[in-house]
Amino acid sequence: MKIAIVYNRQSKSVINLFGRPNKEIIGLKTIKRLTDSLRQGGHQVVAFEGDKDLVERLGEFMPRVVKGERPGMVFNVSYGIQGEARYTHVPSILEMVGVPYVASGPLAHSLCLDKVVTKMILRQHGLPTPDFAVLNSPNDPVEDLKYPLIVKPKNEAVSFGLKVVNNAEELREGAGVIFDKFHQPVLVEQFIEGREVNVGLLGNNPPEAFPPTELMFGTEGPQIYTYEDKTNKSGRTIRYECPAPLDKAKSEEAKELGIKAFQALGCYDCARVDMRMDKDGNLYILEINSLPSLGEHGSYLIGAQAVGLDFTKFVNRLVEESSARYFGTPEPPDLVGTKRPSSDKVTGYITQRRDEMERQLSRWAGISSRSSDPIGIQEAVSQLEKTMTTLKLKRNDSIGDERSVWLWETAAGYEGGVLLVGHLDTPADRHTPRQRFRRDPEWLYGDGIGTSRAPLVMLDFALRSLRSSRVLNRIPLGVMYYTDEGSDARYSREAIREAAGNAKHVLVLRPGNAGEFTVTKRRGQRVYRFLVEGKSRRPGKIAKSPDPFRWTTLQLEEFAQLTKHKARVSVSTTNIESEKLPMLLPHRIVATILMTYPDAKVADAVEARMRSGIKKSEMSWQLELVSDRPPMAERKRNLSLARQLEKVATDLEIPLHYQSSVWPSVAGLVPSSSAALCGVGPVARDIGTPNEAVERISLVQRTLILAQFLGKDILK
Repeated sequence: MKIAIVYNRQSKSVINLFGRPNKEIIGLKTIKRLTDSLRQGGHQVVAFEGDKDLVERLGEFMPRVVKGERPGMVFNVSYGIQGEARYTHVPSILEMVGVPYVASGPLAHSLCLDKVVTKMILRQHGLPTPDFAVLNSPNDPVEDLKYPLIVKPKNEAVSFGLKVVNNAEELREGAGVIFDKFHQPVLVEQFIEGREVNVGLLGNNPPEAFPPTELMFGTEGPQIYTYEDKTNKSGRTIRYECPAPLDKAKSEEAKELGIKAFQALGCYDCARVDMRMDKDGNLYILEINSLPSLGEHGSYLIGAQAVGLDFTKFVNRLVEESSARYFGTPEPPDLVGTKRPSSDKVTGYITQRRDEMERQLSRWAGISSRSSDPIGIQEAVSQLEKTMTTLKLKRNDSIGDERSVWLWETAAGYEGGVLLVGHLDTPADRHTPRQRFRRDPEWLYGDGIGTSRAPLVMLDFALRSLRSSRVLNRIPLGVMYYTDEGSDARYSREAIREAAGNAKHVLVLRPGNAGEFTVTKRRGQRVYRFLVEGKSRRPGKIAKSPDPFRWTTLQLEEFAQLTKHKARVSVSTTNIESEKLPMLLPHRIVATILMTYPDAKVADAVEARMRSGIKKSEMSWQLELVSDRPPMAERKRNLSLARQLEKVATDLEIPLHYQSSVWPSVAGLVPSSSAALCGVGPVARDIGTPNEAVERISLVQRTLILAQFLGKDILK
């Protein structure tokens, strides 16, 4: 499990310094012991401070999960940075963002920090606690309490401001110090002369009580545990004795009181209940520490040692208790020796390798293979060859040219089965800067990460998971990759069309659309080159006809008027370049025109209107078709295939829908005899820009869907 240790030590990373600062500091040694112990327990561990960057750090370390994947957990040892009810700050944030955590929730922490409210709840539950009063100013009267008394701040921990007073003068002095230093009401409590014991608790429903621990104060100094004692500044040594020298009945009574107090305050997982015992053997509950110290020599851990839990065992047991509270079991449900269905093994394989998938994606994003970079493309091809070799897929050289398109298949072949199609080149404008791989809590960024790299990693890990369950080579499956997406699959299209015709199902590994969509229908796209040449003119020369550049722009506007939204046809100019002589207007213009269309007949008709609509003039012109990407028609086969994937996704509790798209893909090359589905890759955004990104959770979700779909007829 992923576990983030969240603590507060030195960070002041807040928006403003506001309110009383925290003085409870966890030691670096304790943080290291926690980290080492959790790693010994087989967990993946990081540690960071609980400041304003907490949510971002958690999002990077433990992103959203899918069905079958256990969420990460926070091991909370944070006392807060500043302000009131500091113990509640980190748990409240974790509740808000939906991250499980160790120890009590915000409500229990707030109740336990308020000593007066704690005592009121204890009394409502019939639990013994010393008589008390609350001073809202140093001169408030104290009635019905006999000296000696003890004063403490109402809302502080770790014995801040604790003092035993024997008369009214000492009371006013002690209360005044608390008002001046802590700026809060003062709890005045009957001091119970006698012995001090505490009971540590671990677990829930009911918690397990450790043997009582007695604090031995010696003969010097006050018979209470002060802040100076806790910080080793008092000059004396407090000794702990566990089990406390109590008779069995009194020991059981202390443990029972501890359990009842724990439950009355609504604590979870761990706590320490502090008590005093008078000379007659009567026990009184002083307070509940809902976040007991895990320092090496603390009394809470001494109690744990008394029941056979060393630090490593205790820490991992605490995680198990929290896991049981959140998930119903302290361990993942796959027990040693049990036989899991292969489909569960596939899911487990993928969900347990989220970090490995992102590392692999980072490596792929580091390979530059833009459509105009032949050296980078060759490097990407070599890397893909290694991947296919590792997966034990064999090359099928009957289709492909070893220059722009390659085909691999399983031992079962791919004919009549599934063909996966993707591209290795990353189409991008040459002026678009390359971006490095980076992540935030929801998205992964990198060059070509959505169009090419994330689908590659999805393919790799989906097939790895099937191979780990020993079913991959029994699946009729082919993998085809091409390297000329940037030139509209000009060289690879015939090979893609042939291979697709041999398969029953064709899945095109283009990125999924936002909103968890695949694509069952795409428009076609034609690109034209419109060349215009005319006589050079001087600026400002009066003429009966427009100059070549103006004539071209007027003609381009005429083309744009052919756009008909209801007919799903658009005609747009995407680029204009011109040539001119010095001191003259342009005489040669080249425009790039983009047409999107629903079917070839409509495209032919629009092209005919473009040609017939060009006005006669002294200009010479050419309208040349540069590329034609056929549309992906919405067929019954396509819809049936989309519904099959949708059912797989539903079983995994992953949202998945289908829609149409205006942009073309090689799915338009799939013959009508085969079912095609596009947009099967992880959901991406800002395609082709410096901010291209893929959704982190979608990388895992789409990998799961692909793996389970491919193996649905074999996995049991």
